[in-house]
Amino acid sequence: MHYFNISPVRLLRGLSLALELVVDGINTHHWRVASICRYLAQTMEFSQAEKQALFMSALLHDIGAASDFNERRWLLNPAAYAVPPRRTIFDHAEEGWSLLNSCAVFSGLAETVRHHHDRWEGGNPSGAAGEVIPPASRVIHLADALEIKINKRESIFPQRGELISFFQGRAGRDYDPAAVEALVQASRKDCFWLDLVNPSYSGLIFHEMESWGLACYKVRDMLSIAEVFAKIIDRTSVFTAHHSRSVSKVATLLAGECGFCESELHMMETAGLFHDLGKLNIPNAILEKPGPLTSEEIEVMRQHTYHTYRILQQIGQLETMAEWAAFHHETLDGAGYPFRLPARALSLGSRIMAVADIFVALAENRPYRKRLERAGVEKIMRDMTARGKIEPRLVNLLFDIYPRADEIILAAAAQKE
Repeated sequence: MHYFNISPVRLLRGLSLALELVVDGINTHHWRVASICRYLAQTMEFSQAEKQALFMSALLHDIGAASDFNERRWLLNPAAYAVPPRRTIFDHAEEGWSLLNSCAVFSGLAETVRHHHDRWEGGNPSGAAGEVIPPASRVIHLADALEIKINKRESIFPQRGELISFFQGRAGRDYDPAAVEALVQASRKDCFWLDLVNPSYSGLIFHEMESWGLACYKVRDMLSIAEVFAKIIDRTSVFTAHHSRSVSKVATLLAGECGFCESELHMMETAGLFHDLGKLNIPNAILEKPGPLTSEEIEVMRQHTYHTYRILQQIGQLETMAEWAAFHHETLDGAGYPFRLPARALSLGSRIMAVADIFVALAENRPYRKRLERAGVEKIMRDMTARGKIEPRLVNLLFDIYPRADEIILAAAAQKE
């Protein structure tokens, strides 16, 4: 069994980056919330283990909203985007609990995320109020609100007094009085405010947190984490509700036929689930567009493999998996994207993922067409091999076992119905 010795902080930093993606870069909302939480926990009676759990929960607190681009944008800046939320503020917290609770690695963070919008005085769907709300949830609730209220286009120091008055006025109503008092104490330090608006500080805080050490993750642990994010990715569009899992299964099927060992098969399965991680920066309107994309929309869509690679790359210890996941739009003739890699730089695992992704995309329903039957799929893929785009040996292998691969697509389609 393969093991990965990874810093939990680096793991959460990488995965939280997927939640920060927007069309023109990253937002860092989760990172700034984690920074605020770190300051507040220093003045509250949190043990070291509680501080660590708080910090990690803050990095994933809006994971339940990740599958809806518009909801994420609205949550980060309600004043700027007049998009009425399709759900209450509590719904994504409940969805976050469900996602994290299903993952053995993250289940310990689930309750904190579930209650991170609960008001101190009660009236919450959870029924919790006051001291019943988990302490970490109370801190994230305040930190989240503070980060959103800060005007990023103005100097931070003139905002301090009004911000502190706002939270003091709601202590005992919306927010835990102890958390508000911790904020008051932290606010007396200039560095608290400067850290929140310093774009380089997030890198420093993660570097400091790496002193927590490494954790040993089995391949199956990484697979469990990938399952969580595959659920998020596939929920971004009704037309790709099982795309990540289908690609993962077809790629693993091909890898098995190529003689990959059990550990490598688990890695391939995990890479398949992660392969479209970067699509969280694509607006739902593009993902579900029923007609051809414009040139500008194509440019946005093509960014997703770059983000997939950079997210997995910075976690550490996952380089092979990152390449298998993210190089699925590279081509053997060196004309692919985002890196335009030559054939010699594309491993067998990367070539397998490319063939699996193309096959699934052709064989499943899409917003602009029904799925293609075998003749249509084969014509397109054979043409791609003739033009030097994908590995001929793998295409031959795919059509040798076509009924097994197609059954994966049919089973996924049946689950949608």
